Amino acid sequence: MSIAQKPTWILSGFGDEVDPDPKIQAAVLLALGAHHIEVRSAWGTNVVELTDGQVAELKAILDESGLKVSAVASPIGKVDISLPAEHEAGRLHRIIEVARALDTKYIRMFSFFRSDDQTPEDIREAVMERMAVLTRIAEESDVILIHENEKDIYGDTPERVLDLMETMNSPALRAAWDNANFVQVGVKPYTDAYAMLRPYLEYLQVKDAVASSGEVVPTGKGDGQLVETLTALSQDGYTGFASLEPHLAIQNELGGFSGPAEFGVAARAFRTATDAIGITLT
Repeated sequence: MSIAQKPTWILSGFGDEVDPDPKIQAAVLLALGAHHIEVRSAWGTNVVELTDGQVAELKAILDESGLKVSAVASPIGKVDISLPAEHEAGRLHRIIEVARALDTKYIRMFSFFRSDDQTPEDIREAVMERMAVLTRIAEESDVILIHENEKDIYGDTPERVLDLMETMNSPALRAAWDNANFVQVGVKPYTDAYAMLRPYLEYLQVKDAVASSGEVVPTGKGDGQLVETLTALSQDGYTGFASLEPHLAIQNELGGFSGPAEFGVAARAFRTATDAIGITLT
């Protein structure tokens, strides 16, 4: 690939992995060379619970810093499948209002947890019913839901992510690809999933993990086949967001935290990998 053909990707990151204060989030991301931020929470409050006033204040802080929003990292679908469809539909309507206020079309979401006595097959019909409702709302609202392959939800394996994409068959539902999450469910991301899911891959979330323990580590330090994945994306025309979600200090069902120093470690590891491949991060 010639210099003129080097791909350019848009660097972003989960601001609340840096600090609860959006001013500190912005400062750290800017220092690391990012001009976008992914919004999951601000001031310790999840994005779905922010008031209109808080959303307006957040937008003003980001505008002043020069940061744009790559996506709203919502908790939609990160709930038990036993909840009625109306529960997440109502929350999605609110998240869409927030996304519009923050001037982004992307909304991260999930495909439901199940109880310990249920299999993925047991909940498939209920998942698809709820996903159809949410996808229809997204279509009508001109936003794009990006489904993350979170551990222990319905769509945590490549085959079930593909099932979601093919069943919904909508441009309003696309895949947010996370190598570390695949590792944590016993998948070799590039080997087992890349060719299958590349047609639906819309958004890259950046973290790596160790297969034996599930520990999340910086790019290239685990078994997530990130170098292979990044290389393939660079060769087949990907030009979207690469959003850092390091999880280097704390990881739980609701998200994770790294702090400024560890977030910087993750950012530099990712930039080292992309530089070696010939990807420009802006």
